[in-house]
Order: sequence, then structure tokens, then C-alpha cells
Amino acid sequence: MSRWLQALFFLLIVRPFLALVLGVNLRHAERFPKNGPAILAANHNSHLDTLLLMSLFPQSQLHLLRPVAAADYFLSNPLVAWFSKNIIRILPLKRKVERGDDLFAPLLDELDKGRILILFPEGSRGEPEKMSQFKNGIAHLTSLRPDVPVVPVYLHGLGKVLPKGDWLPIPFFVDGFVGEEIRGIENRTEFMAALKSAFEALTAEGKFSEWE
Repeated sequence: MSRWLQALFFLLIVRPFLALVLGVNLRHAERFPKNGPAILAANHNSHLDTLLLMSLFPQSQLHLLRPVAAADYFLSNPLVAWFSKNIIRILPLKRKVERGDDLFAPLLDELDKGRILILFPEGSRGEPEKMSQFKNGIAHLTSLRPDVPVVPVYLHGLGKVLPKGDWLPIPFFVDGFVGEEIRGIENRTEFMAALKSAFEALTAEGKFSEWE
């Protein structure tokens, strides 16, 4: 049932809404994974990051997508929790680790089921169009599944549309760049260096002026 509700939500609400407020110029869309397991690693500036990334996939692939999100942010309200888990289908992740917690078990389980995870290596949303330092969680995850491809995605412009702290979207043009997949790097330091290099290359490809 939740799969059909999700499909209707994106078809009737998300896609029309994004079409009204965003113009999206996506480069290298062919690099998106056609199936799972896979990991999308994107920069995080806006409330709309997750919905836009999901909407870039065909309707037939929506059920494969599992955005990873902070549990305390989405599960504190029962209605928001139900909607987030059943319609957006987030994978809630604790911010604070307690003794005995295996934070990555649910993520590994979804990858083993052939899902596509959506991760934001920065963790929380940062300042508009300014990339924060990546956290090492994604490196730990990929070290456990080094053969799972990680596809970097750089989004520019969403920090203007709906940045952290705002709730009223401003129509704006958005650019997206899909990088070459990264896989087979078990060493965490080497993986983080490769991911950082990939984002630097995607950012440079856009040749954007300083954000004002």
C-alpha cells in the first residue's frame, strides 16, 4: 500500500510542485544507477534536496530509493514520522550513538536488498551553496560494502529556493551534476579523498561565481 501511496504522492504533488518552482538543468543523468544496490552521495543545502533527487528517477524506480535521515528530526511528531517512513520511506539514523547500537545495520540490510540509499555526507544542511566538511560515516559504510557503487551528485541553487530556516520556496533555476561512480575503495581515508575530489571536479564543471 505504501508503495502506491508514494507513487501517487510524487506523481500528483511532488513532480508538479517542483515543475512550478524549479528549472532543473541536469548534467550526466546517464550516470544515475539503473538499479541497486547503490549509494547517492549529495551535498545538502535545502529542505528540497531529497525530494528533488528522488524526482529525478523514473516513477518505476521510486520504491528502490531510501533516503537516510536524522531520526530525531523526522520521528518526533507521530504524523510526520508516519509520512516520512511510509511515503518518503526514510531510513532513520540516530545522531547519538549508544552502547550496543549498530547504526549501519539497517543501511546494510537495505543495500543487500538491492536498494539505492540517498546520503548527505555533510550530515545536516549547511549555509546556502557552501559545502561543509564531510563526515566519515559514509566511508565506514562503504568499507563494509566496497563493491557497492557510490555516485556523487552536486546540486547548485537549492540553497536559494528553500534554505535552512525558511519554509516558503522561491522559484529559482537549479543545476545538477552527476559524477562517475566510486567503488572498490576499502580504505576510509582513500575513499574520503576520492569523494572530495569528485565533488571538487563537479563544482568546477559548473563554473559558478561566488554565491551572493
